[in-house]
Amino acid sequence: MKSNTRRAIDLAGFEAKFRAGPDPWQTFTARDEAIKRHRILRALGNGPIARILELGSGNGSNSQALARRALKLQACDGSASATQLTRQALANAPHAQAWQIELPAHLPGHRFEAVVIAELLYYLDHRAMQRLAGDVTKALAPGARLVLAHHQIEFPDNTQRTAGIHERFIGMLGRPVKLARRFRRQRWRVDGYRC
Repeated sequence: MKSNTRRAIDLAGFEAKFRAGPDPWQTFTARDEAIKRHRILRALGNGPIARILELGSGNGSNSQALARRALKLQACDGSASATQLTRQALANAPHAQAWQIELPAHLPGHRFEAVVIAELLYYLDHRAMQRLAGDVTKALAPGARLVLAHHQIEFPDNTQRTAGIHERFIGMLGRPVKLARRFRRQRWRVDGYRC
C-alpha cells in the first residue's frame, strides 16, 4: 500500500543539499531562475532602496542582484553552508551582510524599506509562518515593499501546500497591504506589496 505521507525537508536536509553542491536548484544558471530574479527586482519598484532584508538567501543567487539595489542588504538563511555561500556571493558588496538565522527568529537590524522572501514560506509549518509574519510586520518600515516569490507547483518535501501561500502569509501580517505588482509564469509567482 502506498503512503501519502509528505516527508517535509528540514534544516538538516537543506544543509545536506548545500554541502553536496553550491547550486542544488541551479539558481545561478537556470534561465527560468534568472527571469524570476529579474521579476523580484521589478517587484521592488524603481530606484535604490535604503535597507533590504532577504529571508532564505540560500546560495546567494538573489542576494547578488539585491545588493545592487540596496544601500544596505541583510541576507539571512538557516543553513550554515548556505550562509557561507551567500557570504561568498556577496564578497564584492561591502554594504551587504549574510547572517545565519533559523527562521522564525528575531530579525537583524532596524526597520527595512523592503523585505524579500523567496522559496521559503511553504517549508514552514502554520505556526512558524505565523510567527515569521509577526516578525516581518515589525521589520517593515512605513511604506515598505514586501516581495514574495514562490513556486506554484507542489513538491513532495514542502510542509505546506504551495497553492495560496502568499495569501495565507499576507493574511497573517495583521496590517493593511496593497498588491503593487504581480508576475506569473507556469512554475512560479512573484508578488510585490506596498505596506
